[in-house]
Amino acid sequence: MIAEMIDGYYRKVITEFCPALSKKEETFSGMILSDMIRIYYRDTVPFLQYRTDYKDKDEQDLVQEDYYHFQDDETTDEAAQEVKKEAKRFHAKKWENHKYLRKYIYQIDSTTMALNSELNGKVLLNMDLKLKKTKKPQILIYHTHGSETYRGSKRGKKSDTVIGVGDMLVKKLREKNISVIHDRNIYDKKNGKEERSKAYNYAANAIENHLKKYPSIKVVIDLHRDGVSEKTKLVTMQKGRRMAQIMFFNGMSRTISNGNIRYLKNPNKQMNLAFSLQLQAQAAKKYPGFTRKIYMKGYRYNLHYRGRSLLVEVGAQNNTLSEAKASMSLLAELLSDVLY
Repeated sequence: MIAEMIDGYYRKVITEFCPALSKKEETFSGMILSDMIRIYYRDTVPFLQYRTDYKDKDEQDLVQEDYYHFQDDETTDEAAQEVKKEAKRFHAKKWENHKYLRKYIYQIDSTTMALNSELNGKVLLNMDLKLKKTKKPQILIYHTHGSETYRGSKRGKKSDTVIGVGDMLVKKLREKNISVIHDRNIYDKKNGKEERSKAYNYAANAIENHLKKYPSIKVVIDLHRDGVSEKTKLVTMQKGRRMAQIMFFNGMSRTISNGNIRYLKNPNKQMNLAFSLQLQAQAAKKYPGFTRKIYMKGYRYNLHYRGRSLLVEVGAQNNTLSEAKASMSLLAELLSDVLY
């Protein structure tokens, strides 16, 4: 009786104020039921699956541990994708096709889902990322895993770690009159104890402080060194020099099992995707074989602070420090091409 009265009132209001909607045969209770079903599948089902998958952990542990870990310093390396110099030439029209991008340009982690709408090469390659050079800092370079070393690195010598590679990138960018801030702190060790996953939380605090101090920063780059199986060799010959191959990395804030991770939102994800793809395209045009496939994984990795945020893997543990540093001249050139 009450439901019939509500439906009757609902129909009267809709007929008077929204005659177009009144033609649709849907009751007020029907609308409520439809909304409840939609909300259930959109919000409740992913949450229940989330609790099933991680029932023994609380949310804070997930953020600090599982959600910030990726294949980095692993003994096996499914993600390693070496690219032969002569293998792929740049064809702009092909890069507009999401099927081509999935096959040749991206390496999507098995736990991760990327939508075709996100892999729209035409949109990403034509997004305007240009900046105007100023004396104020525009680029922040830091290292979530700053203790990562290379073959032959001297223990305890910061310049022999990935931080030393960052020093070289800073030098090459400044030679191009680009204003850079370099955070040389180590975030994956605390009091001598290794804390690689929590490093993202520690680095996040530092990023926020830098952006507060230097609001002119428009580009945030996290420089890493990958970990691969020893049989994988990430070396390329460019300009007559042995260089470490590099890999751009995107966090999608979405997993196959849990869908969109609502508390790890990244409003800058599309611009992040555009940034890495434009750099990849420049490399394909000028230095084929220099970059590996762009890697995608489901979490966020502090890539949400700026639209032009980038995570870069420079070589691996079996590259020499000189190979890693040599590659920074090309990375600086690619950054300059895309940004200026």
